[in-house]
Amino acid sequence: MNAHHVANHFDIRRTLLGLGICLTLWVSLLLAACGGSSDDSAPQKSLRGDRYCEVLLITVKAGLATGEVWNTYPLNDCPQATWSALDAKKLATENNVPIAMLNGPRYWLMNSVEKAGDVIDLPKKNFGGLEMYLQATVELGSIIEAAKPAKAYVPNLVNRSAAFIYDAGTRVYELRTTDGATYVMQTYSAQIDPTLTEGQLTDLGSRLKLPAGWTYSSRILDSSLKVKTVTTVARVLQDELGNSYSELVKN
Repeated sequence: MNAHHVANHFDIRRTLLGLGICLTLWVSLLLAACGGSSDDSAPQKSLRGDRYCEVLLITVKAGLATGEVWNTYPLNDCPQATWSALDAKKLATENNVPIAMLNGPRYWLMNSVEKAGDVIDLPKKNFGGLEMYLQATVELGSIIEAAKPAKAYVPNLVNRSAAFIYDAGTRVYELRTTDGATYVMQTYSAQIDPTLTEGQLTDLGSRLKLPAGWTYSSRILDSSLKVKTVTTVARVLQDELGNSYSELVKN
């Protein structure tokens, strides 16, 4: 089975649940794209509620898949008409890759990001009228494994050297596991359920098929919350609707 044949048999929406980890990888480059820095005194526009979309350009070599993650943020808010007009097969042909995948739209829930490391220049490309930055290159492993159904609520390890900041007075949405871990939602997805809005997230728990003993809740922050994975590897998971969560590391 060649790569083009595999592409024709991918369940794109299902596979993107597994590839959703890419969304957290490129956040480590976010401040470079926004012109920000790790200097706390530098003013930054809040990310919360901002919409974005991604195109993944995937190549296959010796049965292993590698993906370039191209993202609209902060160049545009991924207008729905333009996004809906994109054709993954056409994009693959135009970019000389066997597989292209569409991921989005998604919406940020953190207010800002602190990034450890140097600011870099990001390549830019136009996809059917949408300008995007190249935000990451991700090793996806076996193309056969990548095509298998993704498992919701299973953590993936991400090395991103960044911290997500949620401001005091904002609402956060959290999963709590049976072993006491807390996962904070970082982005919500409108790809599987196009009608999903932030206003529906407070009661989202009634829709989720959580693992036994897990709970979903939301709360208004009395003080700012920092999901910090600068010196540790981030643990990131998704629910069955494609919403992404990062584990809150205990100090």
